Amino acid sequence: MVDQPADTTPDREPPRDGGHMETLRGILPYLWPEGRSDLRWRVVLAMLALVVAKVVTVATPFAYKAAVDALAPVSEEGPAATTAAAIVAVPVALILAYGAGRVFMVVFAQLREGLFASVGQNAVRRLADRTFRHLHALSLRFHLERRTGGLSRVIERGTKGIEVILRYSLFNTFPTLVELALVCGILAWNFGWPFAAITGVTVLFYIWFTYRATEWRMEIRRQMNDADTDANTKAIDSLLNFETVKYFANEEHEARRFDRSMARYEKAATRTFTSLAALNSGQIVIFSIGLTAIMLMAARGVSQGAMTVGDFVLVNSFLIQLYMPLNFLGSTYRDIKQGLIDIEAMFDLLEVEPEIWDRPGATELKVGEGEIVFDRVSFAYDRARPILRDVSFTIRPGHTLAIVGPSGAGKSTISRLLFRFYEVSDGAIRIDGQNVAEVTQASLRAAIGMVPQDTVLFNDTIRYNIRYGRPDASDEEVEAAAKLAQIHDFVMALPGGYDTIVGERGLKLSGGEKQRVSIARTILKGPPILVLDEATSALDTHTEREIQSALGQVSRDRTTLVIAHRLSTVVDADEIIVLEAGRIAERGRHDELLAAGGVYSSMWNRQREADEARERLAQTGEDRGPTAEEQALASLTAK
Repeated sequence: MVDQPADTTPDREPPRDGGHMETLRGILPYLWPEGRSDLRWRVVLAMLALVVAKVVTVATPFAYKAAVDALAPVSEEGPAATTAAAIVAVPVALILAYGAGRVFMVVFAQLREGLFASVGQNAVRRLADRTFRHLHALSLRFHLERRTGGLSRVIERGTKGIEVILRYSLFNTFPTLVELALVCGILAWNFGWPFAAITGVTVLFYIWFTYRATEWRMEIRRQMNDADTDANTKAIDSLLNFETVKYFANEEHEARRFDRSMARYEKAATRTFTSLAALNSGQIVIFSIGLTAIMLMAARGVSQGAMTVGDFVLVNSFLIQLYMPLNFLGSTYRDIKQGLIDIEAMFDLLEVEPEIWDRPGATELKVGEGEIVFDRVSFAYDRARPILRDVSFTIRPGHTLAIVGPSGAGKSTISRLLFRFYEVSDGAIRIDGQNVAEVTQASLRAAIGMVPQDTVLFNDTIRYNIRYGRPDASDEEVEAAAKLAQIHDFVMALPGGYDTIVGERGLKLSGGEKQRVSIARTILKGPPILVLDEATSALDTHTEREIQSALGQVSRDRTTLVIAHRLSTVVDADEIIVLEAGRIAERGRHDELLAAGGVYSSMWNRQREADEARERLAQTGEDRGPTAEEQALASLTAK
């Protein structure tokens, strides 16, 4: 017996409180897909093939019995008493009938499998699609806290588990029980109830033993899955941080962490296979005892003249034939149980509620002039740690507002609230008078273009990554956006041009190159509202000036929110807001804030001194002493 570790659902999650039976009931709608008459016909035809296969399976041993009786001596005179034609024609016809029955058993079983294949694969696809959409519907908080490696493993095992459950529960478990009932009925009718009773008791004891042993093995399976998930998570996390590992020469450290997880997996996997050996041995012993008892009774009947040799063979054929699906029933039960264990994590994931929902009756955002209003907005990721406190400002249509301040002041939080990645704790955000909490998320985000500080690209071509801003854009429009973002010449110098693969997360490109790709795709999107979150932070001074000029053209006649650390990038903003500890400390134009001599002026002077010092060093090449920050860092690392 071979152990097959199991590594969709309807539109609503199956209820979990009722245990495995509720889970099974919850996934049954996948057997009858809504709106798919072609798949429903396949289910009907597969069931018909199943019934025919079982009828043929039960009828075939009778041909075997008749052939044996025809070949056995029919009288004391021996075979000479029969005609030559009878000796030749009757057994040959019966043997041919037996062979045909064996063939049709397999043919109809395989036909059933072929008919149901598209139903099972459709279920897998629907579950995968639903899970993928659900993950994108979950909150930013969930994705910031997730473990990518473990998550991918849960999804992989869950989608495979649902196929196992659908296929085995319908086409293996149920047909085997039907065949068992038919065999017991035939034995009782032809040979008496003791034959049926011993067969039934043997099978019931076999099922009970399989159930108890499988329950014991499931805990071992859980431990193996946990270790497998942990090892996969560590491996993917380590590979995603390949450069960091190299920077600190921690390859051996990463290998030890991975090996510890694999050691736990090794121990659990070893227990899994040794427990399988115990289960298989027990099943064989139980069935062999029952088979031996039945054959002794049949032999006694033959010796007493109550049964023929053909009857003896018939009983043996029924039991041997029953053992094959019964043996598979044990494997099926284990696979279903393992599939349920694997899919539990998937259902748990699907039951995670998104923090942000489109409210009932939510309307499409209609952007006219593009005015943005933050009205007494407060927000906290954690109630004990407020981020924004009573923040109010207005960005007039076609104007640019810049938000500056020290790290942790809440600058990037403002852009996340504008995109509605989080709900405000208090107050409201309105675009052209429409509360962003009352419009659909899709229409809100379609109206806003974002150039983030940390640009992450898809592991695809440069063309794909730029075209992501507007998937239906032509190649000419892609290249025009790249030219405006000052990256066209760089791309054309590459051997693959726009078809160059950028690598996972864009690691084949420099920080500045990735940033310009991000700017190009936002230019291509052409939104009425623009958000620049440290958009030039990864660029050198020369390139920054070029990009600032390009962004100036892009933001013209667009409502633009700029979040910046370098104050030199916001001097032309129509209004500058200085955030400090989640509150607006100052606001005004660049000249006004400098003249006020407050927080902004102090930040400007420090940055200007640092820029001048860098310029002097670049010109003279002179060395310099460590700054106060560098001295503090040196002291910290020394400790």
